[in-house]
Amino acid sequence: MSKKITVLICDDHALFREGVKTILSSQPDFEVVGEAEDGKEGIDLAVRLQPDVVLMDISMPVLKGFEATRRIKKARPEVKVLILSVYDDEDLVARCLDAGASGYVLKDSPPPQLIYAIQAVSRGQQYMSPRVLTTVVRQFIANPTEPKTGYDLLSDREREILVLLAEGVALKDIARRLNLSVKTVEAHKYNLMRKLNLHDRSELIRYAIRKRLVEA
Repeated sequence: MSKKITVLICDDHALFREGVKTILSSQPDFEVVGEAEDGKEGIDLAVRLQPDVVLMDISMPVLKGFEATRRIKKARPEVKVLILSVYDDEDLVARCLDAGASGYVLKDSPPPQLIYAIQAVSRGQQYMSPRVLTTVVRQFIANPTEPKTGYDLLSDREREILVLLAEGVALKDIARRLNLSVKTVEAHKYNLMRKLNLHDRSELIRYAIRKRLVEA
């Protein structure tokens, strides 16, 4: 009997997770080993359970999917991450692939496409939904040597603080959440705003919304 493909589902919508589990339960070669409802929980479970494939949503609380993907790949390079998203925006796709994702599937894709994508990435291949692939190719043709953005230059901690600032969390509360001093948080804030060429919190919030780091 061949080994089953173990899957971890990371999505903040319980109904969507149940739907994916129903699809996968119909396949004898799949086993859902865990569920996470935010990015941080997804990292913790991926490191502990070491699934073959992580199905990762982008828009999740605590930590966004592309950041969670990058940290999973850093901690467990052998774990494959397949992004499941409603967005086909080329910037988001590129950010997820840069983070180490093996594939990108749109949530309105038919179930057979999701099943094939999981099987493909578990074998070490890459997979993108046809519509996403068309978008990426079009963007590459338009910008074949696109330079790194300011966001790419941010550290993990700066990205974390950027999201919290954009969500309106006060500096002292950020310091308490991350177990840092207020001065350290202020230093990270200064550095990230310098790298992104932002000058006040309103610009920071608009930037985070535009990059889909937070919801409008």
